[in-house]
Amino acid sequence: MTMNRPFSNRRVLLVEDEMLVAWLIEDMLADLGCSVIGPASSVNQALAMIDAEVIDAAVLDLNLNGRMSYPVADALAAHGVPFVISTGYDKDTLPDDYRACPVLQKPIRRSELSDTLAKLLTPKEPSIESAITAIAETSP
Repeated sequence: MTMNRPFSNRRVLLVEDEMLVAWLIEDMLADLGCSVIGPASSVNQALAMIDAEVIDAAVLDLNLNGRMSYPVADALAAHGVPFVISTGYDKDTLPDDYRACPVLQKPIRRSELSDTLAKLLTPKEPSIESAITAIAETSP
């Protein structure tokens, strides 16, 4: 059954203010084997969960009851937690600082969520440049 649950024991924070959407995403995450943290329906609730929980990745709704969730994105980035933005907005409307973030367009499909989580949770191979920099920094 591992193939059907590729993200077993991965802790994913769900930040979504629309409860029906949250339930659908929560079910998708659970079907993939994730342990779901949340859902958080406000910026303050999400920030509290980030400080209180160990999180492997996050699914972040861009608009929470009319408040943009950029402070949550910033907190996740500061904690080194990879995240995907879920939105009905066009990616081109994102501020420049967030355009490099992965985006899932609503309605979210399970296959797209799974593919995006796989990318977020796959350890990054160090680049040649970062390896050279690391060696240079440790050399006398």
